[in-house]
Amino acid sequence: MVHPLITQDHIDQYQRDGVVLIRGLFANQVEQLRAGVAVNMEDPGPYASNNDKAGESGRFFDDYCNWTRISEFKDAIETSPVAEVASDLMGSKSVQMFHDHVLVKEPGTSMATPWHQDGPYYFVEGKQTISFWSPLDEVTNAALRCVAGSHRWEKEVLPTRWVSEQDFFADDGQYMPVPDPDAEDMTVLEYPMQPGDAVAFNFKTLHGARGNTSTSRRRAFSLRLVGDDARYVERPGPTSPPYPGHEMVPGQRLRQDWFPMLLQR
Repeated sequence: MVHPLITQDHIDQYQRDGVVLIRGLFANQVEQLRAGVAVNMEDPGPYASNNDKAGESGRFFDDYCNWTRISEFKDAIETSPVAEVASDLMGSKSVQMFHDHVLVKEPGTSMATPWHQDGPYYFVEGKQTISFWSPLDEVTNAALRCVAGSHRWEKEVLPTRWVSEQDFFADDGQYMPVPDPDAEDMTVLEYPMQPGDAVAFNFKTLHGARGNTSTSRRRAFSLRLVGDDARYVERPGPTSPPYPGHEMVPGQRLRQDWFPMLLQR
């Protein structure tokens, strides 16, 4: 039995396209997550950024790895059905925490979220990975955009720094340049969304988002989780999040004292 929020069609689409929309995943946690975002913006963590880029207007705040210090985030993760849904979509008996991510585009923020895959930034590899992107405000023109099937590309996309647009690390030939999905006529999936809806996508799914040209805020809470086959892997350079001092070795499951199990079936 799959969780009542989803059907076998959701699972099939997730496996095929690497992305699927889940209505109401955090519907009962919206106010809690909004409160957590307010705490986060008032007291940013060490990885926080306003993504200040020359020629761009507005404020694009993002921060990650705060769920252990912001109780609203921790409670929302634990009281929502996100772990059960993640297990069903990934086809994984276990669901392990990786990290949280907050992304806020204030009204009139022109900067787009650049096209990227999450996986190459991370020190984790596996087919059973999942991210959830959930808006805390109604969104139309600033929703997440995902390229269908990109999680199955032969090469991953070289990670870049969002503001400077510089490569995150030297390419040793295993990565491809960042494509332009609109110009290259790729199948881009995006959805009008209500607060608490969530887009679920694989770590290797290419995604991005437009700037927020509306007169309303666009707050989003994102959650990264891994499943049974996820293992630590070394990259050609630094990873983000860095998690200094983790002491893991290639092929090891993520250490559970830092990355706790949310579900074990």
